[in-house]
Amino acid sequence: MAGILFIISAPSGSGKSTLVNALRSQVGGIDFSISWTTRQPRGSEQSGREYHFTTREEFERMVQNDEFLEHAEVFGNYYGTARRSLQEATEAGRDLLLDIDVQGFRQVLSKIPDAVTLFVMPPNPKVLRTRLRNRSRAEGNVDEEELERRTREAKKEIENYRQYGYILVNDILDKAVAQLEAIVQVERMKRDGRPIDKRTKRELEIAEECREANSRERLKPILESFGINPDLDPEGPQQEELFKSDTPKTSEDDE
Repeated sequence: MAGILFIISAPSGSGKSTLVNALRSQVGGIDFSISWTTRQPRGSEQSGREYHFTTREEFERMVQNDEFLEHAEVFGNYYGTARRSLQEATEAGRDLLLDIDVQGFRQVLSKIPDAVTLFVMPPNPKVLRTRLRNRSRAEGNVDEEELERRTREAKKEIENYRQYGYILVNDILDKAVAQLEAIVQVERMKRDGRPIDKRTKRELEIAEECREANSRERLKPILESFGINPDLDPEGPQQEELFKSDTPKTSEDDE
């Protein structure tokens, strides 16, 4: 049976990496695609664990050889997802989670339109800046101009939220983790045709609340805090068509 491709995106500082790590520790049967990047490791990061760290020259060689499913330049560094991650998961019949930015999301979705897509939002700009500042402080380099630049970039990324099928707001970590787990389990339940019982009924309710089409009222104050008009319908494909059938189609930076 084919695995599900989950795509998760979020602005830098949204806590996406924490959510992904929690999901991987609590839910089995899902592979995680480790991205390639040309940026320098942070803190205790190790190549092959958080990222595959490489040089610009090697990355550009891989691009020329069409080795990436998607790639983009973000804040002056290259990031990319190797094609073999999807190939290996597909051959093993396992689910695959891609942690990629909005640029990469568009590239992958154009090739794999039945992917399950999730966007993670910070609750407001103040929390986002605090997370970015704390991370920079831990790395020993607090650059206020860089923090402001990342906050502005976060607004641009958030403006694309309607292109995603599910929306998570990472204000209370345990709640966001539970929502992410529910979405994965519900998508698996539908793929496998499993009947709904008491536990899965609750997971279905949680997942339904996170669908983009059901999140608009909940997201209004968050969008407004970033200076985004929640009543505007930004251009770009929306994912609602993926959710009209009871049986979904299947297939398949920075923090």
